[in-house]
Amino acid sequence: MLALEQSLIPAEVARKWMLLGLIIGCIVVSFIGLTSGGVSISYSRLMDILFAGQSSNLEHAVIWQIRLPRLVLAIVVGAGLGACGAAMQAIFRNPLADPGLIGISSGAALGAISTIVLGSTLLSGFADYYGIYAVPIGAFLGCLGVCSLIYRLSSQGNRFTIVSLLLAGIAVNAIVGAVIGILTLISSDQQLRDLTFWSMGSLAGNSFTTIIPSLCLMLACCFGFSRLAQPLNLYLLGEQQAKHLGVDVVRLKKKVFAYTALCTGAAVALTGIIGFVGFIVPHIVRLLIGPDHRYLLPASMLGGAILLCLADLLARTLILPSELPIGLITSALGGPFFLIMLVKTYRIKEL
Repeated sequence: MLALEQSLIPAEVARKWMLLGLIIGCIVVSFIGLTSGGVSISYSRLMDILFAGQSSNLEHAVIWQIRLPRLVLAIVVGAGLGACGAAMQAIFRNPLADPGLIGISSGAALGAISTIVLGSTLLSGFADYYGIYAVPIGAFLGCLGVCSLIYRLSSQGNRFTIVSLLLAGIAVNAIVGAVIGILTLISSDQQLRDLTFWSMGSLAGNSFTTIIPSLCLMLACCFGFSRLAQPLNLYLLGEQQAKHLGVDVVRLKKKVFAYTALCTGAAVALTGIIGFVGFIVPHIVRLLIGPDHRYLLPASMLGGAILLCLADLLARTLILPSELPIGLITSALGGPFFLIMLVKTYRIKEL
């Protein structure tokens, strides 16, 4: 027993050191993002702008009105998507699961594309009333609507099975994809351009006044996920074993589904569809620190924040003065890295 405890202590310490390293990495990437771009700002000037208020009007506007809102949005959205991916992979007990698997992203896409295409006709009153907020609100409402439909289809009485959730998500995904295809077909050239760029994802055009409500919702969902760490650990043993250990499995699944829907919907509403973060980050983190959700969830949040901050930095700086869609960057960064990790993992297993 003593030998077992001694073997566990180094693993716990290593996980804590890894969390500390991720925190430091997030801080470093944040400072690099604030100082880099079309207007280069030194670190000393950045400190003056942030804490002393000493700067030119241009530098002050660049930091407080452009880069800092984007940085905060990237951190919170990345953390939210990382937490959603980790929780979904635990519930499905499959490292390939992500929020898009059950139709959450497609629901948001349906709401946003409907607002873009029909904003001048059927939804003209909605678009005129909400103005620049119409597309984000439409995306969030579309996400909630599709998730509510999937929930009703997959829950029967007090039963809420993963198989029914997956099948309902696949079916609704197919229907939503057909509707999106019809809307794309009837869209004008400008509408087609708008919905194409929205589907690629972007952090541009957001200010603190527009992002604060969604940020609060995403942070609340991240806090909710952190409270589920111990039940998720027990759930990994199997549903029956988790029930015997006192876990309300049905309630756990519903909470994960609800938090994922709200968090992903709020993120997609502001940024468009940003793929790969909720899939690749938890998978890599699990390979590095193991499946213990007490460490996996915060590490996935930090990893998602770092990945999205790096992606936003590259999107802003690679083709100055233009900007790349951030969804393309996340796929370009995540895909090769995932393949490398996958090949290394299977080689280790063969040895």
